[in-house]
Amino acid sequence: MSDEDDLDDFEPESEPDQEDLEKEEDEKETEEWEDYKKEGEEFSEEWMPVPLTENMMKEGLSLLCKTGSGLAHAYVKLELKDRDLTDINLLHSYIHLRYVDISENHLTDLSPLNFLTHLLWLKADSNRLRTARLNELPYLQIASFAYNQITDTEGISHPRLRSLDLKGNHIHMVTGLDPQKLNSLHTLELRGNQLESTLGINLPKLKNLFLVAEAGLKFVIFLPQPSELLGLQAQNLLKKVEGLENLSNLTTLHLRDNQIETLNGFSMEMKSLQYLNLRGNMVNDLGELAKLRDLPKLRALVLLENPITDETDYRQEALVQMAHLERLDKDFYEEEERIEADEIRQRIKEEQEQEAEPEHDLELDQPLV
Repeated sequence: MSDEDDLDDFEPESEPDQEDLEKEEDEKETEEWEDYKKEGEEFSEEWMPVPLTENMMKEGLSLLCKTGSGLAHAYVKLELKDRDLTDINLLHSYIHLRYVDISENHLTDLSPLNFLTHLLWLKADSNRLRTARLNELPYLQIASFAYNQITDTEGISHPRLRSLDLKGNHIHMVTGLDPQKLNSLHTLELRGNQLESTLGINLPKLKNLFLVAEAGLKFVIFLPQPSELLGLQAQNLLKKVEGLENLSNLTTLHLRDNQIETLNGFSMEMKSLQYLNLRGNMVNDLGELAKLRDLPKLRALVLLENPITDETDYRQEALVQMAHLERLDKDFYEEEERIEADEIRQRIKEEQEQEAEPEHDLELDQPLV
């Protein structure tokens, strides 16, 4: 089942378009992977050099707009998808470009893009990139480097970047994401990497974080001899949540299909979190649910395919611990369930007060001095 299923009927209060965002991500996932896998199967021989030419530029350019001075016009959109390109050096002279799609090529070097200081939107998926490093691009808002061979998150420092997609790469640890330089970033996509920790994602403005493992997918890795292909299981390997305490604006957190056993690492500072997907992890103790009760806006929780869901009182215990929860897994809570949970909470409170009374009486019986 897809993450889209897990988000049915959920609409975060502060993110009215969040469900649309998630649906768009999931609908594209299978199509992108199939295209990428097909490309790897078809090009098993060493790539022939294919540099970008003026004729390709003429075919790919569109959207005529005024330049910065307003006195001239230039084409600002370029579509070069699936051209077998190995070299885009020609781009350095097209400084007015704002929208560039160079996905599904064989590129290893994006440095010519450093000259495109008006760039707003970049799609460089399914190439042979080992880094997403670029000079600071002052207007870049959306950047996608999905399904490459990127091993780190260094060199990404665009002040207006809002959405960064790095899914399907080989990143083990998040480093170099400076919150001062990425102070507009609200969506970070890291599913299908090889992450072993959530440390390094200290981005207080972040609203949507995807750390899904994408278990079962086989990604194609190009070895130094391109004629050799290797299929490698590419998935995140998270065992716990850590270092996310300062994400006070985070509304959506996806941790599906990892190896998380405990629910430590969630803090009341995560005061905006509304949707938490922990499907397909290894949580097996009902007591872990108490660690989520300090999340004041949590409305939807997904724990399907965890051992905990086999517990008889699983659904009831979740509502007892989180009175504000609206939906657990696929089902919304009914009014009868809420009434029962309220009664249990009241009974627990009374029992705790009774246990405290003898200690209080004992204190009163102590002699005055």
